[in-house]
Amino acid sequence: MMQFTSTSSTPQMHQIAPFAGFYSSSSRVLQSTQPPWPNSKFQPSKSFRDSYCVEKLLIHCANAIETNDSTSTQQILWVLNNIAPSDGDSNQRLTCAFLRALVTRAARYGTCNIIPLIPNVDMPMHKFSIMELASFVDLTPWHRFGFTAANAAILEAVERYSVIHIIDLSSTHCMQIPTLIEALANRVKIPTLVKLTIASATNNNPPIFDISYQDLGTKLVNFARSRNIVLEFRVISSTSSNGFSSLVDELKIQQLVHPKRDEALVVNCHMMLHYIPEETLNPQLHFPDSSSASFRTMFLKAVHSLNPTIVLLIDEYADFTSNSLVCRLSSAFNYLWIPYDIIDTFLPQDSKERQWYEADIEWKIENVVAEEGSRRVERAEPTSKWVERMRSARFKEVGFREEAVVEVKSMLDEHAAGWGSKREEEHLLLTWKGHNVVFATAWIPN
Repeated sequence: MMQFTSTSSTPQMHQIAPFAGFYSSSSRVLQSTQPPWPNSKFQPSKSFRDSYCVEKLLIHCANAIETNDSTSTQQILWVLNNIAPSDGDSNQRLTCAFLRALVTRAARYGTCNIIPLIPNVDMPMHKFSIMELASFVDLTPWHRFGFTAANAAILEAVERYSVIHIIDLSSTHCMQIPTLIEALANRVKIPTLVKLTIASATNNNPPIFDISYQDLGTKLVNFARSRNIVLEFRVISSTSSNGFSSLVDELKIQQLVHPKRDEALVVNCHMMLHYIPEETLNPQLHFPDSSSASFRTMFLKAVHSLNPTIVLLIDEYADFTSNSLVCRLSSAFNYLWIPYDIIDTFLPQDSKERQWYEADIEWKIENVVAEEGSRRVERAEPTSKWVERMRSARFKEVGFREEAVVEVKSMLDEHAAGWGSKREEEHLLLTWKGHNVVFATAWIPN
């Protein structure tokens, strides 16, 4: 555990026709009885709970909402409510989360009068202390995979440097840094100085931190000192909404980046870049540089201008960029079953960690399904698209050495059976029961 003390491609759209028989029979039942919210004696058959059938129902509901068909929306929401208890198995809890997201979207667009009768069971977002977040991140390899792979690549890239500057853009609030400091302290040649620069969080994307970055910096500096490493900690006010442009500008204005022979520059991007807006947010947006089609492209080109020693890009293996609600819903449903399935393997139903974990997943589902425009910040895109962006920004992928692969596999052995890793071209992929979960890539300026 980390310590702070000195001790895919676009999913195929399914047609409604194959589900017409089920939908018609359900409609007759719904039309003949008062929908029993929230207590229903309706007992769905096992086939209704099948993930394929549930996905069809969710797609029907999304289509009904988008076409302002309030009658169909009410009918399908009633069925979903009766087959998806919030305390059921992993598939039922997944369906319940999508149900809540669809209810939020329908209420926002005013298409369903029955919505107020649905129980409000939203999970509050937990605010983590440092130790809580460190323990929370360690629960699964979801983040640890990226930490392990990135740290191995960083250690190799900075081996001959005495000064190391790390720009850490991470959704986990520097939880990767203690293990990196430990590894640097165990080298034969310990760096004389480690600079750590982060962007201040200006949003409420989970996980939410309950302490100030000043306090976090103090703890990191003290931890590094206990390992005989001098650490400088700096926070620059910046946001993903404009591609962290103020971060890059401030680094240049204050001359905080020194691409000298004895100073390495590491840009570590962990589960953060998918919050930067991409082309689908505003297809008509025009930038002064015609070759820059989005803030993501602009950010990567700005990073290239800093002449980094290495850039790490780790993110979720998903695609939530479509402007089509149905397409996003299908993609999210076929990806986000994974975290629900994972936590059933090791967390009891009444544990607080499980409540925190599922609250984070629910937030993601609601953002993907219920939000639009700049409020929809969960915009993961396929690995192939990130590779295209990086190459367009004149980066070259360098891959991971065998030592990194061995360390990742050793870390996975600490967790439940079902986790795995594999190489795909130059990338490393984290898998759960054979399904891709997270990708890790390493780049240098071309």
